[in-house]
Amino acid sequence: MKHTVDVHVGKRIRHRRWTIGMTQQQLAEAVGIKFQQIQKYETGMNRVSASRLWDIARALEAPVAFFFEGLGGDAPTEAEVDLLADKEALQLVRAYYTMPEAQRRQIYELARVLSHAA
Repeated sequence: MKHTVDVHVGKRIRHRRWTIGMTQQQLAEAVGIKFQQIQKYETGMNRVSASRLWDIARALEAPVAFFFEGLGGDAPTEAEVDLLADKEALQLVRAYYTMPEAQRRQIYELARVLSHAA
């Protein structure tokens, strides 16, 4: 039976991998395992060991704590959960992070202004 923490960590791995445009194969190669194992981690079927999570975090250039964000008292809102499942939103986030910081700031300000006007 899947544990909710394992499912959450797996979703965060998938989210980060997808956001930076990395394939399961590329992540698997970076940590020295087969891509099928990445699939099992991302679905929560297999639990990620501490040392493997450390390797995954380094490969995805994210702090280990990133994979636990939203657990416990900081439960994610329904909108945040939906965001992780929405491919269009993830594509937007990926495109956003490929921009230089100055452009990202401008896009953020534009989105903020437009959201208040809606």
